[in-house]
Amino acid sequence: MKEKKEIVIDDITYVPRGSEKFIKAVSLKGEEYCIVRTYSAGVFAGFFNRKKEGKEGTVHKARRLWYWDGANSLSQLANEGVKNPVNCKFAQIVEEVDLKEIIEVLPCTSIAKKNIESVAIWEK
Repeated sequence: MKEKKEIVIDDITYVPRGSEKFIKAVSLKGEEYCIVRTYSAGVFAGFFNRKKEGKEGTVHKARRLWYWDGANSLSQLANEGVKNPVNCKFAQIVEEVDLKEIIEVLPCTSIAKKNIESVAIWEK
């Protein structure tokens, strides 16, 4: 059986469908790289301590994900990243953001983390 290989185009790694190993992204001081959705502040990607209780938490090295193209849901974004990074509107990284009313936390794969980090900073 021939092994499926990933390819890199414009610094974005593409993996044939079904061959993803869904390896978790590298952690920072015990915090996982996650996508965190809140009730009213939006969606962030960064390092988050998933062991905290309640609806509040801090995301380190946080990036607000305002608009994405090429992922049909946050679940797909957390597993694969985006397919059309040039159309995405991701803000610059801030050292940390304290969030209230967290309603969803999705750990990212290493593929998704690399993909999210590769999206250019959106500036108007």
